[in-house]
Amino acid sequence: MPVKVTNRKPLKGRDRSHALNTSNRARKLNLQVHRLEDGTKVRITAKEKRTLKKDNKAA
Repeated sequence: MPVKVTNRKPLKGRDRSHALNTSNRARKLNLQVHRLEDGTKVRITAKEKRTLKKDNKAA
């Protein structure tokens, strides 16, 4: 089972209708399974995955 690495939490807010009714909502994270170089699987966000890919390409 992949380990969750990120400390980020869903963004919370409210949806407003045209009649100004409110309802709570949470914008959930885009978690992806990523395999590290040592073979362990971790769950990180897609944004963090792109950053890792960019950093590895520059090195």
